[in-house]
Amino acid sequence: MRVCRRRFNATLEIVSGSEAVGRVKGTAGNKATSAAFLPMRQWCFIQLTGSMRARPIILVVEDEPFVCIAALEAVTEAGFEVIEARNADEAIAILEKRPDIHVVFTDIQMPGSMDGLKLAHFVRHRWPPIKIIATSGHAQVTEHDLPEGGRFLRKPYTPDEVVGTIRELVAA
Repeated sequence: MRVCRRRFNATLEIVSGSEAVGRVKGTAGNKATSAAFLPMRQWCFIQLTGSMRARPIILVVEDEPFVCIAALEAVTEAGFEVIEARNADEAIAILEKRPDIHVVFTDIQMPGSMDGLKLAHFVRHRWPPIKIIATSGHAQVTEHDLPEGGRFLRKPYTPDEVVGTIRELVAA
């Protein structure tokens, strides 16, 4: 028998060989949860509710490798799932395949077919629920330059500023 654990800190699968052997029901805090186990090969089907939902997914769009690494580390250490893109074209390709992204955190000045402000407006138009944070150390950005609900962080920013802004947007 094998117990499969995922990122949710809950036992999600009990299997014997490759066949599922049961259904588990329980609670996480005051939220009801359940996990259904179906015949499969070392994969589990999970239905989660309440506080057991998957971590919010943040798409970081940054062309400068060291800045990107720092942002990825800060966001990951704060408990978010992170995906990276080097430019707007990569970001759009990811967004088209991943409907589960919650926040786009984008640099403004970057190479490619569009800069971060154009990307922010494109995202707002195409995927309205996605929250947007734009950042730059050079561009002068006002609230009117960003799409509605967008936030701006001036570089250099601290990890706490990034994480705090993401948490505010995810909670809204």
